[in-house]
Amino acid sequence: MLVPVVAKNQNPLMPTKPSRARKWIRDKKATPFWKNGIFCVRLNIEPSDRYFQEIAVGVDPGSKKEDFTVKSKAHTYLNVQADAHKVVGKKIAKRRELRRSRRSRKCPNRKNRTNRLANKARVPAGTRVRWDWKLRIVDWLSKLYPVTKICVEDIKARTKPDKDRWNRSFSPLEVGKRWFVSELITRFGVGNVFMYKGLWTSARRQALGLEKLSDKLSDDFSAHCVDSWVMAHSVVNGDSKKAMSMKPDNTQVFCIAPIPIRRRELHRQNPQRGGKRPRYGGTMCLGIVKNTLVKHVKHGLLRVTGYDTRGGLNLSEITSSKRIGRGAKPQSFRILTKLNFQYK
Repeated sequence: MLVPVVAKNQNPLMPTKPSRARKWIRDKKATPFWKNGIFCVRLNIEPSDRYFQEIAVGVDPGSKKEDFTVKSKAHTYLNVQADAHKVVGKKIAKRRELRRSRRSRKCPNRKNRTNRLANKARVPAGTRVRWDWKLRIVDWLSKLYPVTKICVEDIKARTKPDKDRWNRSFSPLEVGKRWFVSELITRFGVGNVFMYKGLWTSARRQALGLEKLSDKLSDDFSAHCVDSWVMAHSVVNGDSKKAMSMKPDNTQVFCIAPIPIRRRELHRQNPQRGGKRPRYGGTMCLGIVKNTLVKHVKHGLLRVTGYDTRGGLNLSEITSSKRIGRGAKPQSFRILTKLNFQYK
């Protein structure tokens, strides 16, 4: 896999070979760093050339898995498979239920305010977070590579013929997709965002001689990334005879998932022993942001997931929520960086 390169001002440049990146680091011409799990180099000198090729990002949305492919005419730089963000809607509904139940108790509480979001153009929280997750990944990729074009599979909601307009206006799928595409147009321009229907992607995949697995939860390239690769390939390579005979040159898949953050709550939903309701949730632990990557003196690389009631922090694995250390003191680890994804 080619190594992403950025200039002194953090602007992305064309990727380079690993051997050349090692030579730059050895000669002090570049500084290595990690960007959300991807190894990159930052040039300490002015680049010899600023020639850019067309680089496209293929986006394949899904209900459980979502895939992204970064590709130029000659190389496939990165394939990303991400778990969908799909739990916020249920959390919002549960929060509303708890708030209403608290107001019905015979205890001091504030007067119910009027809905300040009524009659305002907005995207519901559950829909917004699903599509904002895709937008965050596209923004992350555009900081690693000089992306010029975006291609998205145009998924559609099932609508009734007699109420087609009504269903499109209120369908969470259509509302979120419309917001996502408008944000992409704002970032990359209306002429650089392409929409492809699912039937077109399937026909194009078959014409290229590529197969797709039926197991939708698989982490294999042929499960989902093949569709995002086909869309990116069509944008940068076209329909020439040579392009139709090309095969994916990089089938490695980088798997990520949203970090399960528990926001601050007034208390747990059920009382604990003794009728007490302890504090629950939050994004800070003893002055350290949750999901911060640390290096423990004994267990190595871990992430901060909470604080212990006895004092100290709880540390867990990077690839799962399995707790490794409990009540760890700040003197026993070194803070590295904040994690934006959970790696699988």
